[in-house]
Amino acid sequence: MAETLTINNNGSKEEKYQSLLPQLKALVEGETDLIANLANICAALKFGMDFFWVGFYLVKSTSEGEEQLVLGPFQGPLACSRIAKGKGVCGKSWRDKEIILVPDVDQFPGHIACSTMSKSEIVLPIMNRNDEVFLVLDVDSDHLNDFDLIDKKYLQQVVEIIQNNSFA
Repeated sequence: MAETLTINNNGSKEEKYQSLLPQLKALVEGETDLIANLANICAALKFGMDFFWVGFYLVKSTSEGEEQLVLGPFQGPLACSRIAKGKGVCGKSWRDKEIILVPDVDQFPGHIACSTMSKSEIVLPIMNRNDEVFLVLDVDSDHLNDFDLIDKKYLQQVVEIIQNNSFA
């Protein structure tokens, strides 16, 4: 397991991602605990990419047998603990099994404002071996229109690291 990150802070966004991805792979290699890996991935993304907020929501069943997204490992300000399927950006990404890139969260119908400082967001569903969403990766920025196709491309590769490891 790698325990330090080396990121060229003078590099472009793409160069930072390219530097970070092999380090993320090394970080989770040999570790089978989901929560430990998600926690380290959050820390690496937060500090490696200087995101405002980054975290995971896990699909969990309630005592009534309904499924919800429940807050998992994250880095950043306090967050919403539970999100219903189809609600907000995370709930919609879960329901629709699609990546959602939101340039301005105030313009997203039904956006759940966990932090009023969040201005833009990207959410990626993460599938298990049965092709069901079992978690979502949520990344927020405190700047408008901060995410683009570069983020989508490389965060999808982070999702693949999670999906391709034995803990997924």
